[in-house]
Amino acid sequence: MADKDKRTKKIKRKLLHKYRLVVLNEDTFEERFSFKLNRLNVFVFSTIFAVFLIAGTTLLIAFTPLREYIPGYSSTSLKQRATDLTYKTDSLQQVININESYLASIRKVLTGDVKTVDFNKDSILELASRTPGGVDLAPSREDSLLREKVMQEDKYNPLADPGSVKIVLFPPVKGTVSEGYNPKVKHYAVDIVTAKDAPVKATADGTVIFAEWTAETGYVIILEHSNNLISVYKHNASLAKEQGELVKAGEVIATAGNTGDLTTGPHLHFELWSEGYPLNPANFIDFD
Repeated sequence: MADKDKRTKKIKRKLLHKYRLVVLNEDTFEERFSFKLNRLNVFVFSTIFAVFLIAGTTLLIAFTPLREYIPGYSSTSLKQRATDLTYKTDSLQQVININESYLASIRKVLTGDVKTVDFNKDSILELASRTPGGVDLAPSREDSLLREKVMQEDKYNPLADPGSVKIVLFPPVKGTVSEGYNPKVKHYAVDIVTAKDAPVKATADGTVIFAEWTAETGYVIILEHSNNLISVYKHNASLAKEQGELVKAGEVIATAGNTGDLTTGPHLHFELWSEGYPLNPANFIDFD
């Protein structure tokens, strides 16, 4: 018991034993200031300083924007921004996919890559020769109204029977047709021989969706019109319009020439497309 008391008193003396901390000038050894300390004071001050340091750091991080720089921290606003960016990225990806499909269709128009469908002629003739019997083919009132509605909607449809088309397309150039529309050899166009540098005009109001140089067809310009109608002008000597410009029917968009590998003289290679299918321009335009 006595030994325990001695140890306690010894520890107490060590904790309360005073020390003097003196700060001296290194050159003159002049005393600047001094502190009287003991081990207990140092321990208490160190503990209080550590507590205040931890508390201040916690408050600084918890209630200031600095917390966003801590790895793994996720705030509500940060989550909202991440969600918005995800939606925008998805929307942009969809737009990119649509544009890629659109450009792929334009490439097919430029290269004439169109798939043909083979029909069994004998089967069609056999079905056409059959005479239906016992069937009332008289149209009902609803059918008559539907036919009238469709007739009005197709009144200006370029895919309708050429004899009933009411829309008028402006001839891009005047000249002699050297080669006509022939899908059997994949010539989905009309070649019109004309003078070099003759003005090439827009066949209808539309928007320039392509105006570039290609190795095979030289200077090419493509217009998109209403009702998904597309007109293509190839082998031009120069282009007067750029992609994105709006043009009017009869407005000069290029000059006729002989550019590109697939040409033997000054002429215009003119194509018409609707919904991805080629049309015979001669059915709609008089080039003479």
